[in-house]
Amino acid sequence: MKKPMIGVLPLYDTDKKSYWMLPDYMNAIEGAGGIPIMLPLTTDVEILAALAHEFDGFLFTGGHDLNPELYHEQTEDTCGELCIERDLMESILLQKVIELDKPAFGICRGLQLFNVILGGTLYQDIPTSLQLDVNEIVNHKQNPPYTNLVHDVHIEKNNLLYDILEADTIKVNSYHHQGIKMLSDKLTAVAVAEDGLVESVVMPNQTFILAVQWHPEYSYTVDHYSQKLFAAFVHAAQSSRYNVHIEDITA
Repeated sequence: MKKPMIGVLPLYDTDKKSYWMLPDYMNAIEGAGGIPIMLPLTTDVEILAALAHEFDGFLFTGGHDLNPELYHEQTEDTCGELCIERDLMESILLQKVIELDKPAFGICRGLQLFNVILGGTLYQDIPTSLQLDVNEIVNHKQNPPYTNLVHDVHIEKNNLLYDILEADTIKVNSYHHQGIKMLSDKLTAVAVAEDGLVESVVMPNQTFILAVQWHPEYSYTVDHYSQKLFAAFVHAAQSSRYNVHIEDITA
């Protein structure tokens, strides 16, 4: 069985006008048995359609904040740097990936993108807008090293994430200042932090549409739950061309 080709959404340096990539994303995919390839930053619909058909799975990476106009809000002062071209590219590609039922794994911004493109909204800045459900503030934006695991995530049963991790609670790293405010009605929240913030979502009726708010690419070398996430994603990408059922992917 051939190794699956994984399209990795590019990071973009606005000042240098250059594409770039964190090696952790690539190494984690390669370590799980996939072939990672960084995609071009393009909004050409024909090119994106071709990429959606050509690749076996897609990793939606972290990075820029999403444009609040996408969820019908004014941009607040606490919102970070935007990349409009990336927003458009990823929204087009995600829709095509869903139509083709190709596996997609979202990390940090990737989770936020899935939610917004499918009709949800975001907290533009967690420290200034999140109403906490517990007295202790969860550390959502830790200092390096990012291999450290800093807060708990509680996982619901009977869903793709639970089938992969086989755990009720895990400890994760965390580096983000935005998060899900209103969840898309096309997604299901399958994990939350102790303050109630959504930490993982899946899309029902899709073979593998999964996103997490934390950064398993950073902790991949030291955390077996992170390794399980990438292994399941790459396995799903490998299996999609052979129409293997999800029960076989998570077994």
